[in-house]
Amino acid sequence: MSVWLDLGSKVIVQGMTGSEGRKHTQRMIAAGTRIVAGVTPGKGGQSLTFEEDPVPVFNTIAEAKQATMANTSVIFVPAAHTKQAVLDAIDAGLELVVVITEGVPVADTAEFVAYAQRSGTTRIIGPNCPGLISPGKSNVGIIPPNIAGPGPIGLVSKSGTLTYQMMFELRDIGFASAVGIGGDPVNGTSHIDVLAAFEADPEVQAIVLIGEIGGDAEERAAEYIAEHVTKPVVAYVAGFTAPVGKTMGHAGAIVTGSAGTAAAKKAAFEAAGVLVGHTPSETATLVRAALAG
Repeated sequence: MSVWLDLGSKVIVQGMTGSEGRKHTQRMIAAGTRIVAGVTPGKGGQSLTFEEDPVPVFNTIAEAKQATMANTSVIFVPAAHTKQAVLDAIDAGLELVVVITEGVPVADTAEFVAYAQRSGTTRIIGPNCPGLISPGKSNVGIIPPNIAGPGPIGLVSKSGTLTYQMMFELRDIGFASAVGIGGDPVNGTSHIDVLAAFEADPEVQAIVLIGEIGGDAEERAAEYIAEHVTKPVVAYVAGFTAPVGKTMGHAGAIVTGSAGTAAAKKAAFEAAGVLVGHTPSETATLVRAALAG
C-alpha cells in the first residue's frame, strides 16, 4: 500500500509544454511515473518525446482524461491560471490533483479547495508544494527521486526543502510515502489528512511530521495524534529563531504575538507524546530510535 500513489497511477501534466513542466515531466518519467498526457490549451494534437516515447498533448484536461483514463493530475501552470486549471481537473473527475505552482492567491486556493471538497471525488495536494512520492512506485511533483528508496517511514511536511533533507538523512532506511502539503495559509490536504492515511497504511511503521511557525495546523495535528495515531511520530518544527510579525519563507509562516510560535508547537507535540527534534539531523536520530523500538 502507498498513500494516494501506486504503480497503476496514470498522470496528466497540466502545463507540460512549459519549461518547468517539461523538465519535471522528464524527471517523473525517469522515476517510473506513468505520464500519459499533457495539457496546454492551443497545443492539442502535438506530442513531446521523453526517453524515446511520445506523450500526447491535449487542449483540455477533459479530453486528456477521456483519452487516457488518467486518475491524477500535476499542475505546472502560472499562478494567474492555476485556479482554472484546478477547477477543470476537478470537473474532469481526477481523483488526485497536485498543485506545484507557488504564488497562487489565497482566495483562489480557498475557492478550488472548497470546490474539490464539494465534488467528493478530488483530493488537492498543495498549492506551493513539492508533491508526493512513493519510492519505487510513483513520483508526482518535484521531489528528487534518487535521494531515498522504499522503506517503512511516512513523511508529511510543509516544506519542500526540509522534505528533501529529511529523506536524505534517512535514506538508508527509506520511505513508504512522502507528502509535501505546501506552506500556504490554505492548502488542499492537511497534516491530519496525511496522518490518517499513514495510520491506515500497514507499510508505515513510523511517521515524521515537519511543521513550521504560523497558524495552528501543528497544534491541531498534535491533538489528532494523541487521539487517533498509534504509530510512533517524530516532529520537527522550523522557525525557532524567527522574529515576530515577519513572514519567513512560506506565506503561512508568520507569527503574531504568542500564536503560532515554534515553542508553542513543540509543547503541543510533546504533550501528545511526540518526540521533537531541534534540528533535522536530531530528528532523524529520533526516528531511528523509534524504529528500533
